[in-house]
Amino acid sequence: MDLWRLVGYAKATFHSHKDPIVLQEKDGKKTNFLDFCQSITPPCWLNPLLFNGNLQTTWTVVKGVDPLVYYKRKVFNAECPAYAGTFAVDFVVPPHTDTDPTLPPRTANFSDGELGEIGSNDAKPMLITLHGLTGGSQEAYLKHILVALYAEGWEACVCNARGCAQTKVTSDILFNARATWDIRQLVKWLREKFPKRPLFAIGYSLGACILVNYLGEEGDKCLLDAAVVCSNPWNLDVGSMALQRTWLGLYGYSKSMARDLKGLFELHIEQLSRNPRIDVDKVRSARELQGPTWGYPTEGAYYRDASSSDSLLAVRIPLFAMHAQDDPATQFFEAMATRVDLTYCQAERRKWSDEGKLLNGDASFDPMRRKMEIKIS
Repeated sequence: MDLWRLVGYAKATFHSHKDPIVLQEKDGKKTNFLDFCQSITPPCWLNPLLFNGNLQTTWTVVKGVDPLVYYKRKVFNAECPAYAGTFAVDFVVPPHTDTDPTLPPRTANFSDGELGEIGSNDAKPMLITLHGLTGGSQEAYLKHILVALYAEGWEACVCNARGCAQTKVTSDILFNARATWDIRQLVKWLREKFPKRPLFAIGYSLGACILVNYLGEEGDKCLLDAAVVCSNPWNLDVGSMALQRTWLGLYGYSKSMARDLKGLFELHIEQLSRNPRIDVDKVRSARELQGPTWGYPTEGAYYRDASSSDSLLAVRIPLFAMHAQDDPATQFFEAMATRVDLTYCQAERRKWSDEGKLLNGDASFDPMRRKMEIKIS
């Protein structure tokens, strides 16, 4: 028996290219990307009574820890006419007493005067956050990170998916796992307003998938300096089928996610029902929302096209990916070992691990060629 497991220790394993890129630290010392990622990853100690991923997931919901983060919101008008509408970005700010009953707690809109003063030549590092399915800036898991970084002098913001975090939907579309247009517009805007700031991004779950798709689409032109993804369901089709193989996956996770997405649809039904592709009755009776909205013939076609597993091969900035080995919807992705600027970390609670076969070499195909035609402004 593994005695470390009895006290809650989760072993972390790292996977990367055999020759990871070399980085220069602030003190001038050089280190490779794999060693750097290992050095900044603390030991993973979990409650030994929560002996699997299902219990850990449940505990994060019932525990109710809500870090205090204060936001000011800016609403952007989408620049790309193909994806018209608005989206909201919440910026972490010092504590304030402004209130707005139409927004989440401790969140208020920027005043016109404050909006006019946005911009700086400082060199503070800045983090852009993308949340999970139907989440938003109010999620505890992302606020834990924001609190810690803001205390260390970072600036940060959360790019809310359309319709999430009590944002208004002003067109007939929401978002999908390929919805990279809003994050693209935000990154360009931040680069213009804060030209000297290093820009980083972190994505969770669906937000991680969107982020990797964005990084792949941008390739060498990406304006971000580095990125982190947590619990990215790299292959959505495989992840969906894996969830449906177990009772808990099918009637627990899948049903819960579908319920949340339908709830978001009902919240904004006045706008979304104007989309001629959407059959309201079918959305309410089955999982038929993303496919019809974006023109996919089947649910599987959407999952295959929106997956970020191929997009990963087109990423050209340092990317650190991490997840729990017993995550029901996230798979170990062997392509991590094909790129010198990618490192993959997984934490496991089992006595054994199947690390999979690592591949070395460069991609011999265009990883974005299968993707739905995206009109990038």
